[in-house]
Amino acid sequence: MPGHRINALGQPVGLPVVGKFPRPAPPRAPMQGRFCCVVPLDVNAHAPGLFRAFAADTDGRNWTYLPYGPFDSLAEFAAWLAQTCTSDDPLFHTVLDRGGQPVGMASYLRIDRNAGAIEVGHIHFSPLMQRTPVATETMFLMMCRVFDELSYRRYEWKCDALNAPSRQAAERLGFVFEGEFRQATHYKGRNRDTAWFSIVDTDWPRIRQAFETWLSPENFDATGQQRNPLMARSES
Repeated sequence: MPGHRINALGQPVGLPVVGKFPRPAPPRAPMQGRFCCVVPLDVNAHAPGLFRAFAADTDGRNWTYLPYGPFDSLAEFAAWLAQTCTSDDPLFHTVLDRGGQPVGMASYLRIDRNAGAIEVGHIHFSPLMQRTPVATETMFLMMCRVFDELSYRRYEWKCDALNAPSRQAAERLGFVFEGEFRQATHYKGRNRDTAWFSIVDTDWPRIRQAFETWLSPENFDATGQQRNPLMARSES
């Protein structure tokens, strides 16, 4: 069994864990990238722009696997943001494009400082950022905060097991599939089996290098198209 040692009784036990616990809480501070900036969600400042960005999803398919929405009016959406998205856990962030316009949101949640584990969730990327460097860089910036700034040991991604695009995104970003929890919850009147994925701190150096290579200016042509795909997934 890899990743263990043998104690004085001849039993396998886990490797030593270094560092101080609890780990720090994620700060309410911007994460600045080349393509975007990820900032703590501000209802008054961001609600109108987010509502417009999400409205570009004309058939509402981005809401299917979220336990809330869609919202029929800006007032209804802003009220939901104010009620749901202003706590420290989940800690919601807004994604701003290079022009400072809100184009999506994501959060840290289930923050376990004693274990050094944290989840990324409530990911809602509008059509304005889907399949663009903004989406990939957003995830990279959030990972950098977790591993480089806060020294967490584990970063989790969970989704409806039937959400194929989310599963594919997790694997593209370097997350490792860990299994499915059957009948983990229910929402919108239907069952949800939950697929679990993770990145751990020993994965991170390789994954960070893959992101940095992909995000480098040399990887994009004059029209902004990638030259080579992101290679964050482990081959092992």
